[in-house]
Amino acid sequence: MQAQIDQALAEISSVVLGKEQQVKLALCCLLAGGHLLLEDLPGMGKTTLAQALAGVLGLSFKRIQFTSDLLPADILGGSVFDPTQGTFSFREGPVFCQLLMADEINRATPRTQSALLEAMEEGQVTLDGETRPLPEPFFVIATQNPTNLAGTYPLPESQTDRFLMCLSLGYPNASAERELLKAFTVRHHQQLANACLSDTDLGGIRKALAGIHVSDVLLDYVQRLIDFTRNNKHCREGLSPRAGMAIMRAASCYALMHGRDYVSADDVQAVFPAVAEHRLQANTDVMTSSYDNNQGGLGSWILASVNVLPAPH
Repeated sequence: MQAQIDQALAEISSVVLGKEQQVKLALCCLLAGGHLLLEDLPGMGKTTLAQALAGVLGLSFKRIQFTSDLLPADILGGSVFDPTQGTFSFREGPVFCQLLMADEINRATPRTQSALLEAMEEGQVTLDGETRPLPEPFFVIATQNPTNLAGTYPLPESQTDRFLMCLSLGYPNASAERELLKAFTVRHHQQLANACLSDTDLGGIRKALAGIHVSDVLLDYVQRLIDFTRNNKHCREGLSPRAGMAIMRAASCYALMHGRDYVSADDVQAVFPAVAEHRLQANTDVMTSSYDNNQGGLGSWILASVNVLPAPH
């Protein structure tokens, strides 16, 4: 299992250059059974990363380009009349796959965005009074542009909370950008990501996660982080119990990816910003010099503000 995970990381890193930590967190998100949101400026490699992840997982894959005129039926499917039979039959939409890429999800209207809520939370779709299960496993990898760009509709909190992690790639470092400029096209990169994991591997990883040890000392640390968001004036609203469980699930998978059978404080710190920041909003009305929203993000500031207990062994 460890060899397959390492190979998958190497495959994705050969496509998305110079972003080893973001690649590791993105794969961690999917291995933990969560949905992934990629937010950044256009042209930063969000779609490339999403397609590379789909490639290494070897799952059935479909992509939807979200636009302002996209309708829920374009995602979920619907009943189609057959004139030869005189009956209606259900035609599946692209959501009926194992890995759905929702490209530029915030360019669609809120009504269309909400079409994915039941699918992401329950792994099923209810249409015309009938509930239809989605294939197992089911993942959504969504990309979105910053909400200050033209033609975007902010995702509601109920939707962002369905994503286990939210990541930004940022600009490449100088050496990675030089490699991109010298030799490789985006399409050539995408073809380099080969399948490394199977359905059986994913099932084995899920079972292994249940055996990852979490000490009481580590749980105390996580609870202190959660309580800090609920009782600090810089956060409009604190993290929910679902967010707390998401932190533990992601940290357990991060530990597994590093070959350990226990969760350490380092694992929590590695995943906390990606799991927490899109669920938190800074209270700009009471912002003080102790927190600058432009320096490291709210999640990183919370980690720096809460005392770290020794990692369990």
